[in-house]
Amino acid sequence: MEESGENEESLEAVGEVADGAEAVEAGDSAAEEGVGKNGEAEEQAPRSQRRERGGGRAAREAEAALEPPTEPPPAPRLYEQFKTEIIPAMVREFNYGNPMEVPRLQKIVLNIGVGEALTNARAMEAASQDLTVISGQKPIITRARKSIANFKVREGNPIGTAVTLRGARMYHFLDRLVNTALPRIRDFRGLPRRGLDGRGNYTIGIREQIIFPEIDYNQIDKIRGLQVTIATTAKNDTEAIRLLEYYGMPFIKETVEA
Repeated sequence: MEESGENEESLEAVGEVADGAEAVEAGDSAAEEGVGKNGEAEEQAPRSQRRERGGGRAAREAEAALEPPTEPPPAPRLYEQFKTEIIPAMVREFNYGNPMEVPRLQKIVLNIGVGEALTNARAMEAASQDLTVISGQKPIITRARKSIANFKVREGNPIGTAVTLRGARMYHFLDRLVNTALPRIRDFRGLPRRGLDGRGNYTIGIREQIIFPEIDYNQIDKIRGLQVTIATTAKNDTEAIRLLEYYGMPFIKETVEA
């Protein structure tokens, strides 16, 4: 009888252990399910954040649509003059069959030679700064294409700085050159015609950069000259000179021999 009682107690103990093991397994499976759910929640969280960000972007776009559109900057004065005055005048004068045949400005190149840059690096920096102020655009450094022993110049040495203007900056610069800078030249009597190259381009040599009002005399290291080349689509010098005259370039009048 005592043995049967002990057996019953041992069976009950084994049953309790089995029940505990099942409970542990159930807890583990529940934990795994919980991890799975959390994993799904973690995957869904970025999507919800993306929805929030998308909503913010849509709101900003909607606000931008409600704002009044900004007006584009006005066209340069000389460009408007070219369209309304110069084209009709040159069509009549040269009998062009199509207004597109009228020559037009292509680009303006400004160049400063800096020979002392071989021995003075600051000279190149000063010249580049002057050209930046004059043109409103960052220039590039020009380098020697070949070695010249007489001038102690090697191929690749920095010898100057240059900038090419197109579009609106080109027209704005020409306007300032004609109406502001050239009249400030001492004893100015007009531009010579010898700067034409026969292919529609005209080059001016300016002795002092201080004729441009943007240059502060107290901020420069020395007086420098610069070269201005105006490139046009003209086929010959006659068309080029007439186009530039319409823009207001003050050329010296040709003397007619009797």
